[in-house]
Amino acid sequence: MKPWLRFKVIGLHANRLLRRLAPFGVGLGCLGAFQLSGVGESLNLLIYDTAVVLRPAPERVPWPIRLIGLTEPDIRRFGWPMQDALLVRAIDRLRADGVKAIGIDFYRDKGVEPGAALLRQRIRSHPEIVTIFNGAASIPSPPGTPTQQKSFNDLIVDADGVVRRDLLHVEGQPPDSVSLPLRLFELSQGNQTLRDQFKSAAMERSWLRSDSGGYRGQDAAGLQRMLPFYKPNSFPSWSIGDLLDGAIPPRELKGTIVLIGSRAASLRDNFHTPFTRFGNQANLATTDGVEIHALRLASLFDLQAGGRFQMVALPAWVNHGLLLIALVLGILIGERPKSFVRSSFLLLFAEVVLLAASIGLLLVGSWVGISLPIAGLALMAVASWTRRAAASQEHRRQIERLLGQTTSPAVAAELWNQRESLLTDGRFPGRELPLTVMMADTVHFSSVGEWMAPTELLDWFNTGMRIFVEIINRHGGMVNKFTGDGFLVVFGAPLPLDARHNAEAAMSAAREIQLAVDRLLVELKQKDLPPIRLRIGISSGPVITGSMGGSSRMEYAVLGDAVNISARLEALNKERRSNDCRVLLSSATKDLLEEGRWRLFPWGPQSVKGREQPVDVYELESGEDPGVAQVP
Repeated sequence: MKPWLRFKVIGLHANRLLRRLAPFGVGLGCLGAFQLSGVGESLNLLIYDTAVVLRPAPERVPWPIRLIGLTEPDIRRFGWPMQDALLVRAIDRLRADGVKAIGIDFYRDKGVEPGAALLRQRIRSHPEIVTIFNGAASIPSPPGTPTQQKSFNDLIVDADGVVRRDLLHVEGQPPDSVSLPLRLFELSQGNQTLRDQFKSAAMERSWLRSDSGGYRGQDAAGLQRMLPFYKPNSFPSWSIGDLLDGAIPPRELKGTIVLIGSRAASLRDNFHTPFTRFGNQANLATTDGVEIHALRLASLFDLQAGGRFQMVALPAWVNHGLLLIALVLGILIGERPKSFVRSSFLLLFAEVVLLAASIGLLLVGSWVGISLPIAGLALMAVASWTRRAAASQEHRRQIERLLGQTTSPAVAAELWNQRESLLTDGRFPGRELPLTVMMADTVHFSSVGEWMAPTELLDWFNTGMRIFVEIINRHGGMVNKFTGDGFLVVFGAPLPLDARHNAEAAMSAAREIQLAVDRLLVELKQKDLPPIRLRIGISSGPVITGSMGGSSRMEYAVLGDAVNISARLEALNKERRSNDCRVLLSSATKDLLEEGRWRLFPWGPQSVKGREQPVDVYELESGEDPGVAQVP
């Protein structure tokens, strides 16, 4: 092959490949835009919140955690900010009742008299008291607080304003940079064993990364985990007024960790959580900060107990693997089923299974980002449908270009179903098929054309052709070409069929054409139009079939001895006719017919142009229709 021709062939194949891959490229582009838009992450978070709400959880936390809240009645009674002297009374009452650790979730960087100095003294002299500072807002702990009693109360709030993550610890920071829950947990346990386990390989794999779970590019600084949520109001809780009035039984407090903080809505120390985002507008932010700290503390007890109630965001490689599987599955769903309806139902089923599986994983504590796989599955299926539609249009154009409108609906439908196997590079490849060929010609067409106008001549000719083509289509034949005043028909192509079936179908079509000519002559005579009479030649045998020509003009060609003999039989002894539609057939066709079915008159061996050996010729006699051999 010449170099320029080789490059041209390579270019054609590359262009075809690009056209096939283009829908998938567009689909991947849409998937990337979907991810960058943030819609995917929002959907992941919505699914996460839904599963958290549905997830079975104990109604009450099994750990020794108690809440003392400053409520609206407390504010009316004691005022705000609450005096440090009242906090001192509360601390003394809790210590008297035997609590293990006290977390004060109030900022006291500036004292509230009376009692500021006394509060600081209590903090310095009692190591079970933990105070807070806020690194983000630059609010320090109370002056003079020992390092081991300081803690940060910073909460991580997602972009949509919902608390889902917990910042347990930040490595490499000063000794006072320990989270409030972790500081209280270690005080109650008397050791830092759990913190030491943070560096273990098992714990290392559980920390959040920027693309863990359903997150995309989140700030994952420090040691972060998903915060497991108990049902709202799962912690035993009382007001500061209850505590100061001695209304809390000491047995409820002994040996527990107590968090003191705001529970008054007017102080706005409350946050959105998965539970509150599904409430009505008036109750959207009803989880108090002190309760969230209690949840964080409970998660540490859970973690120490073996992580029985944890929420793990699976690593990014799980998301990537699931996405790859979804993309391949989407392509298979779009490509494999022949029926679009079936493919659509399979896609819907796969989407539901993916969504249900992700929610099921969440219910048992594992979070995977599912929005991107769901979108990728749908986009790849749509891309496959688009590719198939484009290919179908291309195949349809190729079939129409190669065969025209000359096939029966049944044959056209079967061609369409088998287009992938029949077409190669947009053409029918050459192959040998056992065909029966029919050549027909209109008697005295030229003489009729001498006195009729062209338009009238064409209308007259089409009066018969419409009837004859319909008969041919009904019997599974294909009009390969019109020859001016006749036509060439093949039976058994381009869809290969049994040779005997082809011969019977050709004879049945010829006999029905004979009967149609008889009826047509009556109609034409009534309209004072010239008669239409035919000569038909039929022969059978192996024929080479395939596309012939170039890109500008291409047709489905049939080449072989049977084609030549059928043409010679049609033209043999033109004036010898026993009826108005003479049908001659060769012995090759006669030998394929059902014995005794057809009334045939032998003409004997006949010399035909282009052959040295004579051909045994038979004529189909007129008479009653012996039956119609239909295409199965």
